[in-house]
Amino acid sequence: MRSTQIKNVRRERREMRVRSKLRRTASVPRLSVARSLKHIQAQIVDDISGKTLAHATTTAKSLAGDLKGKNKSQRAALIGGLIAKQALAAGITAVVFDRGSARFHGRIKALADAARDAGLKF
Repeated sequence: MRSTQIKNVRRERREMRVRSKLRRTASVPRLSVARSLKHIQAQIVDDISGKTLAHATTTAKSLAGDLKGKNKSQRAALIGGLIAKQALAAGITAVVFDRGSARFHGRIKALADAARDAGLKF
């Protein structure tokens, strides 16, 4: 196997390990975070019904003005606050945090901290 294939296999295993632990607590919705080199997305998913309850992303045209001039961590914090507001409006107060295969630092941590500050519990 090539080194990139090995990295992908490890990343997929890490992601499945994290998600398998989170799905055991099916009574609470899951705050799933996906990040690329430029953007970050967050969505609250009800695993029992398989539906997305709220979502926010840096690629949304409605947020273009708010995101201009901010670095990636500040953009992630903005998305964290936005997803928390949407969740609270939908009546969701507690979630489990699904970081996927990403480490809990940098943009992922900024998003989580902003969601906690906005009133979401996890």
